[in-house]
Amino acid sequence: MTDRLYSDPDLVQFYDIENEGGVDFYYCVGFAKHAGCVLDLGCGTGQLAAALADRRSVTGVDPAPAMLDIARRRAGGQRVDWVEADARNVRLGRRFDLVLLTGHAFQVFLTPEDREAVLRTIAAHLAPDGRFIFDTRNPAAEEWLEWTPERSERELSHPGLGTVRAWNDFRHDPATGVVTYSTHYQIPDSGRVLSAESKIAFPTKESLAQMLDQTGLVVEEWLGSWRGEPYAPTSPEIIPIGRLR
Repeated sequence: MTDRLYSDPDLVQFYDIENEGGVDFYYCVGFAKHAGCVLDLGCGTGQLAAALADRRSVTGVDPAPAMLDIARRRAGGQRVDWVEADARNVRLGRRFDLVLLTGHAFQVFLTPEDREAVLRTIAAHLAPDGRFIFDTRNPAAEEWLEWTPERSERELSHPGLGTVRAWNDFRHDPATGVVTYSTHYQIPDSGRVLSAESKIAFPTKESLAQMLDQTGLVVEEWLGSWRGEPYAPTSPEIIPIGRLR
C-alpha cells in the first residue's frame, strides 16, 4: 500500500496545504467533546489528533513515516502518542472512547478483505460504551468525474516555493469500483512536475452495512455529509456512526 503521495516528503509537503481544516475537522472536534481517550486511525500529518490532544489522551496511527514526521513537529504534536502501523492489523492492547478514521482514509483499502480487517481493528479498540465514526465517498455521486486536469486545476500557495500549479487525472474501473488517480504539482521557476499515482475504492453503503454487522459493530446513525445531514442515496458521503454490538 505504498503511495508516494503520502510517503515521499517532496509530495507530503503539499498535504496540509490541500487539506487544511474543513467541515470534517470541525465536526470531529465537536463529536469528541465527551471522549476521554481517542484513537485516530490513518491520522496522516496529525492535524486532527493534535487538536484533540489539547483536552484528552490521543493516539495517532499511520503507516507513512513522512506523514508522521510532520505530525510530530506540528504544534501540539508532543501531546499525541504517534504509532507507525497499518490500520488493518495494528493492535495496541487498549480500548478507546472514540475511534476515528477520517479524510477518506478508509478508501485506500481496496479489497473487501482489507476493509473488513480495518473494521475489526476498530472493534478491537472500542471501549464497551465507545463510539466510532469514519467516512467514505458515496460512489453514486461519482466525484471522480471532477478529477480531470481541466476541472481540478488549482493554484496552491506554498510558504517556500510560492505559487504551485496542481491538477489531477483519473481512470475508473467499473468492474472493481477502484479509481486510479494521479496528482501533479508543478514547481515554479524550475517547471519540475512532481507526480504520484494513487488507488482508492468506493464501497457502497449496502456493502459497508453488511461488513459492519459481520465485524460486531452497530451503526446508530448514517450521515450523508460532514454538515450532519442524514444519508440519502445521492449524498456525497457515507459516514457511519456507531458502537460495539
